[in-house]
Amino acid sequence: MNNFSFQNPTKILFGKDQVANITKEIPANAKVLMLFGGGSIKKNGVYEQVSAALKNYDYIEFGGIPPNPEYSILMDALKIIKEKNIDFLLAVGGGSVIDGTKFLSAAALYKGENAWDILKKGIRTEKGMPFGTVLTLPATGSEMNSGAVVTNKETQEKLGMGGPGLFPQFSVLDPSFVSTIPEKQLANGLTDAFTHVLEQYLTYPIDAKIQDRFAEGILVSLIETAPNLMKNPSDYDTAANFMWSCTMALNGLIQKGVPTDWATHMIGHELTALYGIDHARTLAIIGPSLYQHTFEQKKEKLAQYAERVWDIKTGSLEEKAEKAIEKTVEFFNSLGIDTKLSKYTDDYKDTASFISKRMTERGWTALGENKKITPSDVVKIVEGAY
Repeated sequence: MNNFSFQNPTKILFGKDQVANITKEIPANAKVLMLFGGGSIKKNGVYEQVSAALKNYDYIEFGGIPPNPEYSILMDALKIIKEKNIDFLLAVGGGSVIDGTKFLSAAALYKGENAWDILKKGIRTEKGMPFGTVLTLPATGSEMNSGAVVTNKETQEKLGMGGPGLFPQFSVLDPSFVSTIPEKQLANGLTDAFTHVLEQYLTYPIDAKIQDRFAEGILVSLIETAPNLMKNPSDYDTAANFMWSCTMALNGLIQKGVPTDWATHMIGHELTALYGIDHARTLAIIGPSLYQHTFEQKKEKLAQYAERVWDIKTGSLEEKAEKAIEKTVEFFNSLGIDTKLSKYTDDYKDTASFISKRMTERGWTALGENKKITPSDVVKIVEGAY
């Protein structure tokens, strides 16, 4: 096991009716900007709960943050933060709203001229404006980590950012909010969380027994939870297991002391930037192709994944590893998630070469846990996903 340090300062308020307790977490004299997405919170009762909790605060609302939070819209929010002297942010939504809020947390204190440089130049945020979250759509784990991704439609880019200053001070996780999530978004959430675990687990053995078992436990929980969640998201226990699995998938715990990949995400982000494909679905498109392309590097962990998660006990190591990839595709398909790019766009002919060129321009020439995925490999991985 590799050396590591681990600190996660985010306080979790889990369970029913926890929104009311945000008054214990936000300073009484704070000037709050409440951020949300397309307005679904005004239809499912979340808005009323948050508004009631904020009634004694001086607060302003900013809605309309889209899926894959858009830089230009976030800059409108940043203007409000500076003009109204906001000093606390509250994200009410899913990963996109929370990621957008993290960008604003960083940008509000950024001294440079161009806030996009935070992402473009990979500037680490050591201190951001304080913020909390009320999670309405489990998927990304952003409610308990310090990373974020923002899209710039003008440049057709989707880039990540992070730093210790971007942990939420608190996050409310109320499983009852899951009941109103559309089926498509439930499928996305399951796929997103599942792939987050695979990015940290499907690498190579390093004798990190606890991390492996934690990762496998999350994967099994998602597999077991998925059928009932898709049929009956109002079932509280099912929703609770789904929500906590998504959070645990990317709160930093299972990646400590082990090699991690993230090439699937880096390539998948380009598909979102180019075609607007849902983030989770880009992962389902790229992941299986990447596992096939890096089969020799990953086959030991793929076989372990087959045995422990999919209960595949027979066959050679290679046969188990191949079966694991097949079972992963079957799982995504069972959620209604297609795993081929051609199912999402007809305009994919030059996609592989375009993404490869972009990787080269950014200096991203050695991806994956072994730093062996080159731009030419990216071409083959993307073409394999056609």
